[in-house]
Amino acid sequence: MNHKILLVDDDLNILQGYKRQLRKLFQLEIAIGGKEGLKLVSKEDPFAVIVSDMQMPKINGIQFLNEVRTVAPNSVRMMLTGNADQKTAMDAVNDGQIFRFLTKPCSPEAFIKALEAGIEQYRLVTVEQELLSKTLTASVRVLTEVLSLVNPTAFGHTTKVRRLARQICQELKVDNAWEIELAAMLSQVGCVTIPETTLAKLSFGEKLTMEERRIYHGHPQVGHDLIAKIPRLENVAKIIARQNIHFDESGIFDDDLIEDPVVLGSYILNVAIDAAHHDSSNVSMEKSMDSIRNRLMARPN
Repeated sequence: MNHKILLVDDDLNILQGYKRQLRKLFQLEIAIGGKEGLKLVSKEDPFAVIVSDMQMPKINGIQFLNEVRTVAPNSVRMMLTGNADQKTAMDAVNDGQIFRFLTKPCSPEAFIKALEAGIEQYRLVTVEQELLSKTLTASVRVLTEVLSLVNPTAFGHTTKVRRLARQICQELKVDNAWEIELAAMLSQVGCVTIPETTLAKLSFGEKLTMEERRIYHGHPQVGHDLIAKIPRLENVAKIIARQNIHFDESGIFDDDLIEDPVVLGSYILNVAIDAAHHDSSNVSMEKSMDSIRNRLMARPN
């Protein structure tokens, strides 16, 4: 796979010189100045390595690489400059989080080695992310399949809860919607410890014994303990653990709702679960959504 490299400088002659030297070894693109560089980073496929000069008008190299870190966080960033003072190096490392700090004049051999190291670093980062993503997806799939086999009633309930949670998140334009939807999808995983007969009684509105209630009310914590072992799902696990918390009449128990994604997620999941249990709860669900919507709109800018 050919990884793209972006060279940014305000001197076109320097850029063209690099391109002549390196075009047979790397897939290169050039940009004159930081603004043009940011345009390329925003619209092109990801660059594996981005090398910037320091002294450029309007946007210097540190400012440019700091912006790049936001737009393309996986791209490996390097600084190439003739101003090699200690403050410049410290600012580049702290603000731009650069991978290499190269000084002019930089020999072709040293430049090539730095670019090769940058490409390898990019490959390691992206491979690790892909592996983590696949592991996460596979883990979630295994858990839901186990639930569907062990407890079909709970699995069927999960499908409805997920649909309702997604609907609420879409209508309210919630930032951490993926965590809430995933929590909804995995909210009933702890039900693997609950007998099918108990869940059937719940679905038909039958009264549970004290022991059945104890087991049922413990399933969110069981689900939390299982999900918390999966990387990147810490918040999802916390939302699952809080799914049975009952809120006051206003739907909010404190101002943390608009700040803490776990509090917001657990409330939305609670509303979705309640709506899934009671077919006639459309009115109360809409009232709860209005409560969240009004509170989010009142958030200070």
